[in-house]
Amino acid sequence: MHGRLAAIAGGLLVIALPCCPATLRANESQPSASTDGHDPGELVARPRPTAPARELVRYEGSDTPGAVVVSTQERRLYYILPGNQAMRYGVGVGRPGFAWTGAKTIAMKKEWPSWRPPAQMLRRRPDLPRFMEGGPSNPLGARAMYLGGSLYRIHGSNEPQTIGHAVSSGCIRMTNDDVVDLYDRVRVGTKVIVR
Repeated sequence: MHGRLAAIAGGLLVIALPCCPATLRANESQPSASTDGHDPGELVARPRPTAPARELVRYEGSDTPGAVVVSTQERRLYYILPGNQAMRYGVGVGRPGFAWTGAKTIAMKKEWPSWRPPAQMLRRRPDLPRFMEGGPSNPLGARAMYLGGSLYRIHGSNEPQTIGHAVSSGCIRMTNDDVVDLYDRVRVGTKVIVR
């Protein structure tokens, strides 16, 4: 019955779908009940959602231009610009139990950073490698900005489908394109506020 409507009963639409992995690759499609003018008995494949587009927005906050503000509830990062404007990016944030708030500063910046999972992460996930060289398969992605006095970073991701979700161990994830853009805008010492 894969690809067909299973039943319509009492106004409730039930769809038979194959079991699927928890995450899809960026170029895969996912089923949709939308018919888009097609036979309503057929499922229509649509591209899977992508990360929210980076965009220049009006910003009404009192934060200083040059600061980075992360809204964990919105799952957005704002780079504050003069004139009540900000560059807004979609981000992935800490999953339940790993979310945090506070103010930090960018202590270090790295291009294509290598990765050593912290001891706390290795205790939870002993299957992880002890070290990974920087590159496209590295979970830190194309750039990383290390937040002083913490284990957290703002970094790229080799899993762009996680942007917009609460999935990390506390780091702020961005698409590689977006993290490169932000990396070029900020400097060591930039204030980062996570709300």
